[in-house]
Amino acid sequence: MNTKTLETEVKKINGLDTLTIQEVGDDHLYTGLKTPMKPTAFLISDQKKKEKIAKLFGKIMDVMGLDLTDDSLKGTPERVAKMYIDEIFSGLNPNNKPKIALFDNIYQYNQMLVEKNITFYSNCEHHFVPIIGKAHVAYISSGKVIGLSKLNRIVQYYAKRPQVQERLTNQIAEDLKNTLQTDDVAVIIDAKHLCVSSRGIKDDTSATVTSYYGGKFNTPTKINELLNYLKD
Repeated sequence: MNTKTLETEVKKINGLDTLTIQEVGDDHLYTGLKTPMKPTAFLISDQKKKEKIAKLFGKIMDVMGLDLTDDSLKGTPERVAKMYIDEIFSGLNPNNKPKIALFDNIYQYNQMLVEKNITFYSNCEHHFVPIIGKAHVAYISSGKVIGLSKLNRIVQYYAKRPQVQERLTNQIAEDLKNTLQTDDVAVIIDAKHLCVSSRGIKDDTSATVTSYYGGKFNTPTKINELLNYLKD
């Protein structure tokens, strides 16, 4: 098989068309709702993962020619490993999912509740560079409510993993639907991708907006009402 044929080959895996790395290039690719994880992802402890990552990242730094004996650099592999597991990718571990308690809607508030401008930091799964944005979350109670801070925590949990913005939007929405026991959920995300602004095309002015409108929100009237709430 020649190189050109290899680069344009589309393989069938689990019934899905999977493009080769050469075909995808720098393009945006979203393969499903679930974050792609190996079945063996949690067979080793977080501490063991940090030890392995530190060794591997140290090798990357060494290949790039950095002097790991320098006082400023010698602790970097361990710092990066800790950051990956305990911080920016902590949302990969289901043990870190926030505990959510439901309460009766004793105030009988039956209009939309909107939590806007939830700041989050995520990372693009294609280049492992930051995605910085704001999420706006809304729901209409089906008889149950959750604490406002829990909406923020759900956003942060799904943001703290290698992400694609479309998946992040849908993961937040599906979790809220399941938690609140209602389809009446909306999620809007407005974010800047450093894989666009700091490398590649280097466009520092563009932003990406994604949305999910479920149940009663999926009507022009409710969408316009929500967007009016989001105006500064």
